[in-house]
Amino acid sequence: MVRHQGGCQCGRVRFEVEVELQDLISCNCSRCGRLGSVLAFAAEDDFKLLQGQDALTEYRFNTGKIAHLFCSECGIESFGRGEGPGGVRMAAINVRCLDEVDVFALEPVQVNGKAF
Repeated sequence: MVRHQGGCQCGRVRFEVEVELQDLISCNCSRCGRLGSVLAFAAEDDFKLLQGQDALTEYRFNTGKIAHLFCSECGIESFGRGEGPGGVRMAAINVRCLDEVDVFALEPVQVNGKAF
């Protein structure tokens, strides 16, 4: 696993996460499609919020299982939290918000989230 740091545009929200940049997804659901997120998934224990808990605003839609968290200052959703397969607590990382990662060099799988 590789340790990455990242955060929102204004810097109020910062985190670190241990995650491989494999098995990435680009989803076309009503939220991800508008945001252009490229997502990687990490176990909750591999994610650490370094700063900005007080700046986070939560948005839930559809089934409400995912807490989409965005900075109340700049509006960037750098990560979300939810439950993965088998009930495992996960963090969904917006790879575009990781420091020093060239998202254009990655090959995310296209997911048809509109179908769910």
